[in-house]
Amino acid sequence: MSTIFQRAAKLGLTLPEPAKAVAAYVPYVVTGHFVFISGQLPMENGKLAVTGCLGKEVDIAAGQRAARLCGLNILAQLDAAVGELNRIERCVKLSGFVASAPGFYDQPKVINGASELMEQVFGDAGKHARVAVGVSGLPLNAAVEVDAVFKLGSGVGI
Repeated sequence: MSTIFQRAAKLGLTLPEPAKAVAAYVPYVVTGHFVFISGQLPMENGKLAVTGCLGKEVDIAAGQRAARLCGLNILAQLDAAVGELNRIERCVKLSGFVASAPGFYDQPKVINGASELMEQVFGDAGKHARVAVGVSGLPLNAAVEVDAVFKLGSGVGI
């Protein structure tokens, strides 16, 4: 068992099945030493777990849970892309999108749910650059969507 999976297991995490693409895109692209993960929604047991707008139907705690679920789905895609999470040298960047009601300005607090997960799973290599933005709506009325970029260890590229 890899160190990454051991950390995940200690956190009580189980990676879900990676979601299939539902439109004209692929779930991930591996190029050179980088893995680009398409935007992931807060799916849990194959269903969208958190819907609606932050600052309206959804509170910050539920938004953070949604971002964490997005992070778990990112890890599932990453595992499908590279086959072994120990091959990951670093989480480079997360981009977080938060469905936000007018006047809601705590997008960074919401996306912390995904950011903190990356650090818990990868340690210092999970610290990353980030953007957290508010949007008027997301696919399927999801509350949060997060995409990611990871760097493979040297000598591991495709």
